[in-house]
Amino acid sequence: QSGHYGRDTKNPTYQETCTGATGHAEVVRVIFDPEQVKYSALLKNFWENHNPTTKDRQGNDTGPMYRSAIYCEDETDLELAKKSAEKYQQNLSDRGIRGEISTEIKLDNVFYYAEDYHQQYLYNAEVTVLCEEQELGAIYLG
Repeated sequence: QSGHYGRDTKNPTYQETCTGATGHAEVVRVIFDPEQVKYSALLKNFWENHNPTTKDRQGNDTGPMYRSAIYCEDETDLELAKKSAEKYQQNLSDRGIRGEISTEIKLDNVFYYAEDYHQQYLYNAEVTVLCEEQELGAIYLG
């Protein structure tokens, strides 16, 4: 589910979020069955598939709405996310990859859905998206 997390404006639109004035981050909310998928597996996927060392940027997209973030709904997941960041940072350092993880990790359970046209955005046949490689080439040793 595409949407927005992170600040006080209720039900921000994509256009409002893109101004940076709302303080929200563009996010994907992941709903999963912990009997089928472990939270640690989601964290591994998160760390390995983007660059968490670029503050307020993902690829060509820049601004606070593009920050790396993990918003947790409970204290247990919050602590696991923070510990995973520490482990991944150590892995980056051990591999000689410079840069500090800038990922925002906090409790926040207020999710606002993005507009319909933003759902499944990358799978929309009318959309052409150029994505550059963002991975750092480091594996998560969690």
